[in-house]
Amino acid sequence: MKEIEKNHSHNHHNHESYDGLNFKFIVTIFLNLIITIFEIVGGFLSGSLMLISDSLHNFADTFSLVLSFFAIKISNKEKNQRKTFGYKRAEILVSLFNSSFLLITSFFLIFESIKRFFKPEEINSNILLIVSIIGFFGNLISVFLLHKESTKSLNIKSSYLHLFSDTLSSVAVIIGAVFIKLFNIYFIDPILTIFISLYILFQTFSILKKSIDILMQSSVDLDYESVKNDVEKIKGVKNIHHVHTWMTNETSYYFEAHVELEDMMLSQTCKILEEIEKLLKEKYSITHITIQFETNKCENKSMF
Repeated sequence: MKEIEKNHSHNHHNHESYDGLNFKFIVTIFLNLIITIFEIVGGFLSGSLMLISDSLHNFADTFSLVLSFFAIKISNKEKNQRKTFGYKRAEILVSLFNSSFLLITSFFLIFESIKRFFKPEEINSNILLIVSIIGFFGNLISVFLLHKESTKSLNIKSSYLHLFSDTLSSVAVIIGAVFIKLFNIYFIDPILTIFISLYILFQTFSILKKSIDILMQSSVDLDYESVKNDVEKIKGVKNIHHVHTWMTNETSYYFEAHVELEDMMLSQTCKILEEIEKLLKEKYSITHITIQFETNKCENKSMF
């Protein structure tokens, strides 16, 4: 009876935690959407490319928050006959699209900023300053909302880091607005736009590369020589070969390999399998492991 009450209490706590996380995500998404609209309108009214570039950054991060929100829901969806690996790569596909869009937009803004640097246009500093301050506080609230949750999941942490970078971008826009208002230095707008765009490009390239790597089933970043040495130290193992690794998302690592054993009873291999699985999970963070045992079967015993 106590065990049932304990499980019920644990499930109730998880349900409350999940509802609380849902609420925080919905509020954060709403805040970022409002900031994006404010900054796009403010950017066109003030004539500031810097504000428009920051609004696009916010829009991309709003999209990222939506993805993270649904990723949490999708992660609870069970695998089925058609999707034996689950639905994890849906997020990667949208991430690829999103990062490609950001890449094109950033290059466009850099190009426009270079043109405006040589032909500066007058900017309404009052609108720029008001909108950028609203954006800063909106982003700051979002950062505080997800700060505690960011330690619980890599997915949430990535969203939190996006929001943190938005807050820094807002600070840059406020500095630019102050310089324009006090000193009429209009060329600071294209300069800061270029810096913000370069920062977005830097982040985008890493996301794009990671997305392509996952979709192309690139190998997990492991010390394979160390894996080989560790596995072959296990009693009964002669060698490990034909190793293949891949990812379905950032945190799900798959590992399959042929392991040649000394000739032994099938029941004896269970202990060896347990040792290999424990090693790969604890030392190398592999989440899914498939091992094919054999004895003098493969002529080619190369690692890959």
